[in-house]
Amino acid sequence: MTRITRWAALAVAAALVTTGCSGGSSGDDDKNDGTAGGTALAWGRCEASGGTPAPGDDWQCATLRVPLDWSKPDGATIGLALIRAKATGDDRLGSLLFNFGGPGGSGVSMMPSYADVASELRERYDLVSWDPRGVAASEGVRCRDDEEIRAAEASVDGTPDTPAEERAYFEDAADFGRGCQEAAGKLMAHVSTTDTARDMDRIRQALGDDRLNYFGISYGTELGGVYAHLFPEKVGRMTLDAVVDPSADTVGHAKNQTRGFQTALDNYLKSTGRDPEEGSREIADLLERIDADPLPTSTSGRELTQTLALTGIVLPLYSKSGWPALTSALRAAEEGDGSELLALADGYNDRDASGRYGTTTHSQRVISCLDDRQRPTVAETKKLLPEFEEISPVFGAFLGWDTAGWCHDWPVPGQRDTPEVSAPGAAPVLVVGNTGDPATPYEGARRMADELGEGVGVVLTWKGEGHGAYGSGSDCVDSTVNAYLLDGTVPKDGKVCS
Repeated sequence: MTRITRWAALAVAAALVTTGCSGGSSGDDDKNDGTAGGTALAWGRCEASGGTPAPGDDWQCATLRVPLDWSKPDGATIGLALIRAKATGDDRLGSLLFNFGGPGGSGVSMMPSYADVASELRERYDLVSWDPRGVAASEGVRCRDDEEIRAAEASVDGTPDTPAEERAYFEDAADFGRGCQEAAGKLMAHVSTTDTARDMDRIRQALGDDRLNYFGISYGTELGGVYAHLFPEKVGRMTLDAVVDPSADTVGHAKNQTRGFQTALDNYLKSTGRDPEEGSREIADLLERIDADPLPTSTSGRELTQTLALTGIVLPLYSKSGWPALTSALRAAEEGDGSELLALADGYNDRDASGRYGTTTHSQRVISCLDDRQRPTVAETKKLLPEFEEISPVFGAFLGWDTAGWCHDWPVPGQRDTPEVSAPGAAPVLVVGNTGDPATPYEGARRMADELGEGVGVVLTWKGEGHGAYGSGSDCVDSTVNAYLLDGTVPKDGKVCS
């Protein structure tokens, strides 16, 4: 079962190519001398890992030890995998730390892919990212093997229609949680966003920076907001792009995404000359037919289920460049061939051509279920479903059921209803919102700025499409962000790029 995630636009773009379509302290003396907790970073050559080839010679990798449990700073430690490329110019400002979203995204694998987008920033910053705790090379969690994932993908209905399908849906969710607990052990209770924000301050110290310069995308915006709350005096130049609404709880976030993806679908349908209401109804009808009778595909032994079809529709909505692929895939599905939608779904689900699956969604679930306290019951979810379906006839049922299924019978209790991001006294934070963002709708940017506090959150609006604004084709957005990060020029709150 795959949640429609907070994942960053870069990962989605890569998937489209593949498919062919209150303040705290860090707990240390803040030495800022390239060490943290008495341990220097030993930068060396990056190695290939997890099927990802080693990046070029410009890139260096290191491991930073941090406490497993931040309440016991002298106890057991875990290793965080870091990657960097040094600034190319002479007028270096320090390091710029990136988080590309998820939660669950590997910064070590993503950072080299983002270097071209951030080339102007690299002139004055070392570009740095990392695998957060519980992700990839930083004690990454795998809750199921590939065979188990394939079996669940083929048999579990993300929008159950019968008592038997409901039982299978929730039994699968509980089984996934047990697998995570077995794989993660003690780490399971220590992968929260707050834990990772504290790791970020240890990274800042290890890099030798007095303040944290940071670029967070998608979930990375929530992480940046939590860091600003914990360490307001350590905030340097911070940009948050594709902003998660910090005022939304589990159900509120699901409703936001339902609205966001329906808006993106409406905009896509308008671009094809179709009436959005009529077009959405036709797509919903197609999904109902696939639910009753999955479509054949060109991949031996695999059919396109309703859940896979919906996932295939979601992927190209993350970027306007994916719209032609969506048109082709929907046309093929209407003609009885599910191959193209399946390929799109595989891209989203991180399944490669050999049938192996990545673990991004495993890490995402472990992190988000530790973060989120709200656990809607089956009865509560059923009462909510009409509201979700009213918001979107295409995405509503899936995201409505997800509120109960995602963390059902989870082995570890959630920590909070919503993240705390108030950061009085912090330096200005640039909050970038895109009016056509499907996964993190635009309204979240204003709410993030408001919760950061007066004089801290500064909103930049782009009237565009897709998940994220920087590097998406707007010279206005890119120049404004670059001026802020490179020169410290804070734009007027409310500036609009069209």
